[in-house]
Amino acid sequence: MNQQPSASTDTLAPNPQLQRTEWIDLTGEWSFAYDDEDRGRSQGWADATHRFDRTIVVPFPPESELSGINDPGYHRILWYSRTIHAVARDRRRLILHFGAVDYRCSVYIDGMHAADHVGGMTSFAVDITDALTGRIEDHVITLRVEDDPHDLSQPRGKQDWRAAPEGIFYNRTSGIWQPVWLEWVPDVHLTGLGWSTDLVRGCVAAELELSAEPAVGTTITIGLRRPDGSTLSWVTVGATARTQTVVIDLGALHERMATERLLWTPERPTLIDADIEVTHGTDSDRVSSYLGLRSIEVRDGQLMLNGRPYFLRMVLEQGYWPQSQLAAPDPAALRTEVELIKELGFNAARIHQKVEDPRFLYWCDRLGLAVWGEMANAFAYSARSCELLLHEWPAVLRRDRSHPSILGWVPINESWGVTEISEHPAQQDFATAMYYLTKAIDPTRPAMSNEGWEHTESDIWGIHDYTPSGDGIRARYSDQALPRTLTDRGPGRRRILVGDRENRGQAVMITEFGGLSYAPEVGQHWFGYSTVTSEAEYLDRFEDLVTAITEQPALMGFCYTQLTDTLQENNGLLHADRTPKLPVERIRAVVTTPAKAIPAEEVDSYRRAAQERRLHGPAGA
Repeated sequence: MNQQPSASTDTLAPNPQLQRTEWIDLTGEWSFAYDDEDRGRSQGWADATHRFDRTIVVPFPPESELSGINDPGYHRILWYSRTIHAVARDRRRLILHFGAVDYRCSVYIDGMHAADHVGGMTSFAVDITDALTGRIEDHVITLRVEDDPHDLSQPRGKQDWRAAPEGIFYNRTSGIWQPVWLEWVPDVHLTGLGWSTDLVRGCVAAELELSAEPAVGTTITIGLRRPDGSTLSWVTVGATARTQTVVIDLGALHERMATERLLWTPERPTLIDADIEVTHGTDSDRVSSYLGLRSIEVRDGQLMLNGRPYFLRMVLEQGYWPQSQLAAPDPAALRTEVELIKELGFNAARIHQKVEDPRFLYWCDRLGLAVWGEMANAFAYSARSCELLLHEWPAVLRRDRSHPSILGWVPINESWGVTEISEHPAQQDFATAMYYLTKAIDPTRPAMSNEGWEHTESDIWGIHDYTPSGDGIRARYSDQALPRTLTDRGPGRRRILVGDRENRGQAVMITEFGGLSYAPEVGQHWFGYSTVTSEAEYLDRFEDLVTAITEQPALMGFCYTQLTDTLQENNGLLHADRTPKLPVERIRAVVTTPAKAIPAEEVDSYRRAAQERRLHGPAGA
């Protein structure tokens, strides 16, 4: 079995939970052209001999500086091409992977149509083996991408449909914006892998998907290793179907102290490395993966991580960089982002209107940062917008469900795409359907129907409240005031709950607040949710808001808006270049204020302070 150490940012594969040793990076320069008149198909642009007139650096979108194109204008149709060197191998398949291409694309190999894909946030793969015929060693990959900037029924998140970004919306990210790579695999190989943990029964389930029905005699071997490399469990079973679940008993989970050491939390992000091998005769597919042992649920108004109450300190993460937009400027930036969030004292990030690169989620898993996974939404409601979201969201759930860092799912944010949900039964039904679809595919995590307000069915009632003062928080979320806040018009002139919703023990959190920004200078257009004029005022207001939330026993978490300045939205704790606006230690001290919802946090705070004094002496000494 193949054993690999934890990857660095330089060696980390694009899909860390389904990683093979033999993969070929296709990021870098590709040929490129716009097709504003939509004449490429009729003029044979997909043909291998066609030459495009420009060069783009993949995976950066053409609207971005790092792409080398740097054109934020309207261009509905894009073409890409690249030549690869590949020769057919006996009993091996060549798979072409795309991390994400926004929005609709057709893939051609040597001029022959190979695949279509719809969805700008999801990964897909194309088997191109049949193109490797004869003595030809060089082959041309061509992509036609269509991303209509004016289609408001398309899931687009915060990509603005107007010529220039306004308000809370940003420049568009079209075309390829996540890695592209090749993999050589056996005829029968793993195409999907999902991990789930049952701490009560002391076992792990691996849901495996194969590329084809396994032949008689095919076996699956799974080895699980502790962080020190020692074997935790090892099992070999016969492969009986294309989709198969293997349950692995973990004897160590039957002993309490051993269990504590193996569980995943943001404070102690223990990961179990996994080696999977699918073997038939002399052919074998070897994959490296990992999982985290943990449980997450909502019970009696509390978020329970591994059976214990857990207070979420989230920050809103737009995942946007000035030079590369939704694409990370380099692989190291994904790790740095996680490290910055943790350094500020947050234990979680709410990824906002974007499905993140799996490598970002890997660093959340590895370094210890909880995450809410969120889908990019459309803006107009129609049967088509429902179909597009229903098409893409399940693929997000299936791909990312094995990340232990993901503690909750958000298919819809702030009624985007269901703007009349408060009065429109069909839109209420759609939001409810998205909740139940999410729970059907992944019953192991809390899910929300509509984050921020106008909830139908949700496990967590997240509330967006941009009150400028802590007094506003105290007035609305005390034990006495909260029931009325939930049933009356909320802070955003929206009802928190739609219809007669049963209180079945949902947790309540303030999942957007703050948004503080410095008062704009002459010529600036962003006034934020609330402005300050000095660093001292900024810190005072920040502390007042956070403290007001942590004082409320009924609130189980918060999400501060936001991590970084993003274009004209200048309300980040960090500037767009990721430098802090306030001293990091002051931000951290505020963020980690003990929460009254969990009395043990105050005891933990005193214990940590005592340890610091023993290690470093009294403050100021």
